[in-house]
Amino acid sequence: MAETLSFHSPKTHGFVRVAAATPVSHVGDPIANAAEHVALIQQAGEQGVDLIVFPELSLSAYAIDDLHLQAALLEEVERQIAVVAQATADADLIAVVGAPVRNGDALYNCAVVIGSGEVLGVVPKTYLPNYREYYEKRWFAPAAARSEDVIHLNGETVDFAPGLVFEAVNRPGFVFSAEICEDYWAPLPPSTRAALAGARILLNLSASNIVIGKADERAMLSASHSARTLSAYVFTASGWGESTTDLAWDGQATIHELGAKLAEGERFALESHLTLADVDVDRIGLDRLRNGTFSDCARLEGEVATIVPFMAREDVVESELIRPLDRFPFVPDDAGRLDQDCYEAFNIQVQGLMRRMTATRARRLVVGVSGGLDSTQALLVACRAFDRLDLPRTGILAYTMPGFATSDGTRSNAWTLMNTLGVTGAEIDIRPAAEQMFKDIGHPYAEGQPVHDITFENVQAGLRTDYLFRLANQNEAFVLGTGDLSELALGWCTYGVGDHMSHYNVNGGVAKTLIRHLIRWVAARELVGTEATPTLHAILDTEISPELVPAKDGVIQSTEGTVGPYALNDFFLFYISRFGLKPSKVAFLAHQAWGDRTAGEWPQGTPEDERVEYDLATIKGWLRKFLIRFFQTSQFKRSALPNGPKVVTGGSLSPRGDWRAPSDGAARVWLDELDANVPDA
Repeated sequence: MAETLSFHSPKTHGFVRVAAATPVSHVGDPIANAAEHVALIQQAGEQGVDLIVFPELSLSAYAIDDLHLQAALLEEVERQIAVVAQATADADLIAVVGAPVRNGDALYNCAVVIGSGEVLGVVPKTYLPNYREYYEKRWFAPAAARSEDVIHLNGETVDFAPGLVFEAVNRPGFVFSAEICEDYWAPLPPSTRAALAGARILLNLSASNIVIGKADERAMLSASHSARTLSAYVFTASGWGESTTDLAWDGQATIHELGAKLAEGERFALESHLTLADVDVDRIGLDRLRNGTFSDCARLEGEVATIVPFMAREDVVESELIRPLDRFPFVPDDAGRLDQDCYEAFNIQVQGLMRRMTATRARRLVVGVSGGLDSTQALLVACRAFDRLDLPRTGILAYTMPGFATSDGTRSNAWTLMNTLGVTGAEIDIRPAAEQMFKDIGHPYAEGQPVHDITFENVQAGLRTDYLFRLANQNEAFVLGTGDLSELALGWCTYGVGDHMSHYNVNGGVAKTLIRHLIRWVAARELVGTEATPTLHAILDTEISPELVPAKDGVIQSTEGTVGPYALNDFFLFYISRFGLKPSKVAFLAHQAWGDRTAGEWPQGTPEDERVEYDLATIKGWLRKFLIRFFQTSQFKRSALPNGPKVVTGGSLSPRGDWRAPSDGAARVWLDELDANVPDA
């Protein structure tokens, strides 16, 4: 039972739960502010938060002007730091609070890092704004003005410097650093060097008053900084309760990771609240591992940082993952993002094909049209490319080649599609040639025996490709490939035939789940005309099948029944090829995305055919098969891929692109990791 609970905990899989706190502010009242802090810390502890960050000068309030120089207030702030420290011990988390802190004869605007009931370190603000409405140099000294790198606070002597890096000794990858407001508006934020020194979570304690448009600027800075530093960036600004003598406050809170927004809090709220997200520090580390530029920059620009060790909470109780998680990672849930992705994917395919045609001076191409998803998408790309090159679509020589299991539905769809798109359509019945080959090689089918083995299937697939290449020779054309990224990952293609080999393959960088949406997207925008739209929707509604083996008892040959649901396979492919995640973590994420749901929990707009659930045992079973296919049995096919454009980040399996692997590899390491760490139910 303990193993099951451990597996279902995000913390087991390299996640750190962070909270951006937005407390109600009490102007110049450290006691009241500390009470708000304690309440939010208690709430965060109950929600399994590991790290909570508060706004700039949160214990005193920011907009108090010369009150910062009052001894009584400063002494009370120091006393309330001890109160907050006790709350961190009770809640078992790390808190980073904003406070004015004296050191020697100077006052500093600081981030005070607290955990286990004590102060772990103090980070002074590096850049003090003194323009427009800001006047911080009137009260505070910048970090560079300090005379020593330690500070005495509440009877403790701790590190005192910008760029301190706090590292959990018991949670690999849980490494963070803090900077304060203006610091990340600087051309070189202190957190940049902290990231180069190993910090994976960057915190910003901000006051940052609000004016029109500033919220977008902050979000842009947080997103871009997390992308550039390959980190998570947690930002929280002062909100309700701050003095509005001359300024106003919105309490913006955002959490970004590798450029993507994980969470955003309510702005202009009147109550204290938390903005939570699970940050994937494991994924951040793997991204840095494969990014040579980050490592080079760390060597050239990095500086030695002071590492402050701490103990993080270790509870591994079962909980839901708190972060956006697309069930179809190649197909974003957000409608606007999906539209943009489809626009880019389709035009990448089209322009890639256009360039190959202009480079070879080709005016014709040959493509096999089966009435399935992949050949349909390739044909749509070809039509758009010919239109943009001002070439007649009659130069697209499209062939449907029915075999022993071709259904009337797909054959009809193929012909209707070719006719409505205005290409040159033709049909070649491959059965006579196949029967001759069966006879020539002595296959039992030639003797009337219903043997539908791999040879029976591949004779048909191979003949279709033979015809296409010879037709290309005859017509001074080249063969357009149709095989997609998902099939290449699974090795679900016959070596040297149409779904593997061609003169140029526009689909090789597009996952099956995305191809389905691309066809729908092209149809909705009438990019190749309106006449084909009904046929495109009919093709989308057709079950995926190679149609090489005759139906049995009315049931056609099912691709997904053999290799598994493409929804799961594409999920596995994305996280294994793009990030290199361990199989156990991929299984955890897949179960979070595809596990049991109640009727009201599906994202708005989820089609009925995508409202599918997979239990953990099913996910583990299909993932085992994926690992064997991907790592052990299919690489030799990917090592001989034709040219084709890369479409998605980390999504090329070309030996000249993102994925280089030996053809003789074994899947044992990945299978052992999966079996050792994922329960069967």
